[in-house]
Amino acid sequence: MASKTRERLLDVARQLFASNGVEKTTMNDIATASDKGRRTIYTYFKNKKEIYEAVIERESEAIVQKLRDVVMSDLEPAEKFKCFLEARFDIVDDTIRASTTSQIISYLTLDYKRLERIRTLAVAKEQGLISRMLDEGIEKGAFDPTQAKLLPGVYQMIFQGFDYCHLRNNFSQFDLTVGDIRISVINFLINTIIVKPTV
Repeated sequence: MASKTRERLLDVARQLFASNGVEKTTMNDIATASDKGRRTIYTYFKNKKEIYEAVIERESEAIVQKLRDVVMSDLEPAEKFKCFLEARFDIVDDTIRASTTSQIISYLTLDYKRLERIRTLAVAKEQGLISRMLDEGIEKGAFDPTQAKLLPGVYQMIFQGFDYCHLRNNFSQFDLTVGDIRISVINFLINTIIVKPTV
């Protein structure tokens, strides 16, 4: 019951932060919108900053959960890396499909700092997961160590560009589709780090 109440408070806070902005959202707003008293909120959180940090943590974890599931799986390194890349593309697709234009505008104007904090934390978690997966592939002799060490930075730059272009829906100006990019990136990155059999 306690965890459900805490999650409910975080859901309400997230919605209020997104629609009103963090600065304009008060503890009273969260209490009223969640049908809980202020005393209940203070049972779980010391102040609005603590609620804000919990929302950031939860949202960043939600973004990387699919990636974490892949990394924790028993797949072989090459298949695991392919599934990881597929999941990363799916995250962007799902986010864009779930967002309306008005939500995106609201996020960019009212809540940019919160979204940037979530993105930054998610990227840090994502980098940790990539490193773990690549280290495992190197250890099993599936990944080229030199290439694998270069990959996290290259990966990050590729996906920052992809995310930006996908959000702006401007792949067509490059005569590309999202599907084209997806296939090319996955094949390129996998072929870059896989240890090639010696003849």
